[in-house]
Parts: sequence; C-alpha cells; structure tokens
Amino acid sequence: MTQKKPDITAYSLYSKDQKKRTKINPLKEFFPPLPDQKYDVILADPPWDYGGKMQYDRSVIKEENTNFEKKIFLSSASFQYPTVRLKDLCGLDVASISADDSILFLWTTGPQMANAIALGEAWGFSYKTVAFVWDKMVHNPGRYTLSQTEFVLAFRKGRFPSPRGARNVRQMVQVHRTAHSEKPSEVHERIKAMFPAQSRIELFARTAVDGWDRWGLEIPESDVIITDGTQKEQP
Repeated sequence: MTQKKPDITAYSLYSKDQKKRTKINPLKEFFPPLPDQKYDVILADPPWDYGGKMQYDRSVIKEENTNFEKKIFLSSASFQYPTVRLKDLCGLDVASISADDSILFLWTTGPQMANAIALGEAWGFSYKTVAFVWDKMVHNPGRYTLSQTEFVLAFRKGRFPSPRGARNVRQMVQVHRTAHSEKPSEVHERIKAMFPAQSRIELFARTAVDGWDRWGLEIPESDVIITDGTQKEQP
C-alpha cells in the first residue's frame, strides 16, 4: 500500500527559512544609549512586532501556483529589521530626552493604531490627532481592505514648542512607496516647516535627514558603530 505524501503548503515550504531570515538585535543591551540632551520635536518609527505574522499574495494559493512551482511571496517585518514588542518599546526612556514642552510624531500602521497610542502615552505624551496620512500609491494584500496607507500620530507634552512655524501644512502625503519600511522625507520636511527653530531627533532612524539628529540600529554615519554585538563611539 502506497503511503500518501503529505500535502505541500506554502507555509511548509517557507517555515524552514523563517529562523534564518529573521533579523536579530546585535547589541548586548536591548537598545543603544539615548542622547544626553532634550529635544522639542521627536519623530519615531518603531519597529512594530506583528507576532511573526506574514504577508501573502496569490502565489500561495494552490490553484494559482500548481505544486508551488513558481516562487511564492511571503514576507514579514521581522525579515527586514529586528522587531520589538510593545512592552519593550514602552520601556525606552523617551521621557528623558523630551523637553517639558515637546511634540511626538509617531509612525504607525492600521493594525498597530491602538498600540501606538498606548506607546505615546507610556513615553509621557498625550494623544492629540492624526498628523499625517501617507498614501503609498500602491497597495498590499489585506484581510479587510487592501492596505495602502500609513499614519503619523501627533502627541504633545506640555505646550506647543515655540516659536511656531507654518500653520498650513497638509495632512495628506502622496508619495510612491519605495523600499520596505522606508518613509518619505516629505514628512520630515513638513514637520520642520511647522517647527523650524526647534531641536529635532528621529528615533529608529534608517536614513540621514538634514536638520535632524538620529538614533537607532540602522542609521548611516552614526555616532555609534555597531560591530559583533558591541558598540563603541566613533572617533
């Protein structure tokens, strides 16, 4: 009697690579040290943890990809950068670098909206509004509707930092999506127009932007060199 071969599934093909592809934090400490100064404006793009949830497209459907002969598309945020759970993000001492009167702009996605509000409050800020909606001009698969937008929430601690700059900055940002997790510099520029005279820092930064200090694991030309799980000051 011939034994029936187990059904091939997209997950069974992909799961073997999951551990190998998951990015691991290289530091001995959970986060690199924060700067020893106060900022009026903080922009943060947290590496939200999705519990290993993967993104799929139609190539994972057997009827669309017979015997999975074609390469299947499965992706996860944790394959791009070390993700961090909410409880650990809440432990980051952002209060220590925020001025008494300061603004926090916090990137989030639809599934992380409630967590983003909780995080901003854990960092010592009060939620105020949605500052920006980024129309990525291309969509991802979604369980409810096709996912096409990300959001920047605005939080405040104390009063508005003064002097205030532009008051006619638009909420909608229409910039075509590029690399995974790469955010449009247009948001940096609009925030700078609103608060041109204030000290500004981007947390979890991945690119260098003029007029902004930056902190994170992936920043270019960083003041901290990360090598073999250790960190040292750049000469």
